[in-house]
Amino acid sequence: MSDVLAEWGLGRDTDTAETVRLVVSELVTNAVQHTFGLSPTFTVDLRLERDERLRIGVTDSHPRWPQRLPAAVQQDNGRGMVIVRWLAAECGGRLSVTPTEEGGKTVWIALPWTAPVQT
Repeated sequence: MSDVLAEWGLGRDTDTAETVRLVVSELVTNAVQHTFGLSPTFTVDLRLERDERLRIGVTDSHPRWPQRLPAAVQQDNGRGMVIVRWLAAECGGRLSVTPTEEGGKTVWIALPWTAPVQT
């Protein structure tokens, strides 16, 4: 993933690259933990749309969509989607979820693309 972003002109040590890594980490963790083993695989999709927007999607085959869970102060989990939404909003992006034809879903984060495009 970092190699693809670098090819698209995003430096590995930029704040945006770190945000992308954190978002992907949280979404992948959710795909593993919250599908209860019922989605044996997941995919990560990176798209650069018209050199204006980076879309990050994590797809799994479980039908249950992400939910905001109340996170107790002492709890070690339950904050992933809150973190992802906050990171997206902080960068001027947004979160969305779309169903797949197979009955699963893709969780998408769309972020404005600020890196210079390599020609």
